Amino acid sequence: MYAEERQQAILTRAREVGSVDVDVLSEGFDVSQETIRRDLKSLEKAGVVRRVHGGAIPVERLTFEPALDQRDRLMTEQKEAIALEAVELIPPHGAILLDAGSTTRRLAQVLPADRGLTVVTNSPAIGLLLAHRDDLTVMLLGGRLRKTTIATVDEWALHAISQVHVDIAFMATNGLSVSRGLTPPDPAEASIKRAMIASAAQVILLADHTKIDDNYFARFGELSDVDLLVTDSGLSDGATQQLLQAGLDVVRARPLQR
Repeated sequence: MYAEERQQAILTRAREVGSVDVDVLSEGFDVSQETIRRDLKSLEKAGVVRRVHGGAIPVERLTFEPALDQRDRLMTEQKEAIALEAVELIPPHGAILLDAGSTTRRLAQVLPADRGLTVVTNSPAIGLLLAHRDDLTVMLLGGRLRKTTIATVDEWALHAISQVHVDIAFMATNGLSVSRGLTPPDPAEASIKRAMIASAAQVILLADHTKIDDNYFARFGELSDVDLLVTDSGLSDGATQQLLQAGLDVVRARPLQR
């Protein structure tokens, strides 16, 4: 197979599955890893992929953002395991923030009933989920409602979050990497997330292992802005060690026992 044919096949696969891995490509095409890296370098120079640690992603993914209901159907067991791990970190009283996201919504579902908490959120779905709870005070941030994520953003939301202080912000992200930090596709989402981090005494990031080493268009924080990452057991030892060396504490949730 000529290099051009192999590179086209690599690009096709990247667009089909969302990313490609150097090790897998090397084995699949029966060529050296160095050859695959040269292929990825050529594809990046052509502007069709972005190289990341261990592989590459198509440039379309930098701005592509699946709808909330689509994301909610992915990695369900891992997200539930993360939520059950994170719920142990909920304080007995005070104020917490739940960022809009499919994993943070699962945390809302398992909030203990014996906590006198104020819960701040920019997710109407989370607000409605908790609205019946007599033990909670739910503060819903106003603003423009993004249809893709069903999250409130822009000036009204930014002004409201600037007026409060929470003990813990439980944050969501589309991507997390040592090189670029915390990244979503949309700048408006990045702005509200950045303000949420600024409002919190402690920041805990909830993200399944598929988010690690992903990079998106906008950025809302560095790894140093996060006190703890709660992820699932699918995160490899190597990736975990890399994050620890970058100064980010990591907890890998135990798999669910069915």
